[in-house]
Amino acid sequence: MITRDDVLHIANLAKIQLSDEEVEKFKDEFQSILDYFDILDEVEEEIEPTFTVIQLRNVFREDAPGECLSREEAMMNAKHVENGYFKGPKVVE
Repeated sequence: MITRDDVLHIANLAKIQLSDEEVEKFKDEFQSILDYFDILDEVEEEIEPTFTVIQLRNVFREDAPGECLSREEAMMNAKHVENGYFKGPKVVE
């Protein structure tokens, strides 16, 4: 059973803040995901997969080089830019 404290702990690990409504929403969604895993655990291990990698081989498009974005276009929607580069949060404290 997912608790409010579990959701707040996960939010803290993800470094996001959640409103009370969001905490309740995620609590229900996380529980739904875990319930689905319980259903999957009931599947017998001897059942053969219903697809193979060979069938999925042609799903992706050919990888062809294209025109690159200019630096200005790439940085246009970036929240934090410094000296012409993307600036991300500090990950080592």
